[in-house]
Amino acid sequence: MPGLTGVSAVLLAAGAGSRFGGGKLLSPYRGRALVEATLSGLRGAPVDEIIVVVGKEAEELRRVCEPYGVRTLENPEWEAGMSTSVRAGLEALGPGTEAAAVLLADQPLVGAEAVARLVAAHEAGAEVAVATYGGAPRNPVLFAREVWPLLQSELSGDEGARGFIRRHPELVTEVPCEDVADPADVDTAEDLERLEKRATARVAPGRRRSC
Repeated sequence: MPGLTGVSAVLLAAGAGSRFGGGKLLSPYRGRALVEATLSGLRGAPVDEIIVVVGKEAEELRRVCEPYGVRTLENPEWEAGMSTSVRAGLEALGPGTEAAAVLLADQPLVGAEAVARLVAAHEAGAEVAVATYGGAPRNPVLFAREVWPLLQSELSGDEGARGFIRRHPELVTEVPCEDVADPADVDTAEDLERLEKRATARVAPGRRRSC
């Protein structure tokens, strides 16, 4: 990771993946576990550290993730929803952290460049920087430390930060990322199969890459 930026990444990887049938983040994608593909895509992101918040299958995820130089954090309340993982991740950050970029472990195509754009927006004064794709806000989202108390007070259930962003548009800076990232996520086995087919199509010999 580059030199100190004051920004940490919080990768949410604690869910059960019930729609997938379990084991989602450990399922193979492009020859490795899905969560590994996500972590690999974040190499070079301008963050001081990456914290992976785990819950379900914590031991297996720790074993897979820690070789990537990340810190894993177990969320004992993961069953209460995504909001508990966001809160746990923020509470684990040190006093020198100025902002946190929150990402989802089942979005392997987001990558370092999207994070870099959010960090640049933060350095330009954004309190909440949200990646957009075709004008629609998705992930990742960066939160400056100044908004953490408000965010933590409003987090609830499995909504994550979506409700917070809707309620506080005055804090939000939208950052277009559709040219450098793809927010496609994996909820089901069919989703993962579609992503695998897309990846295969992009690298197949004789195939032209689409713009």
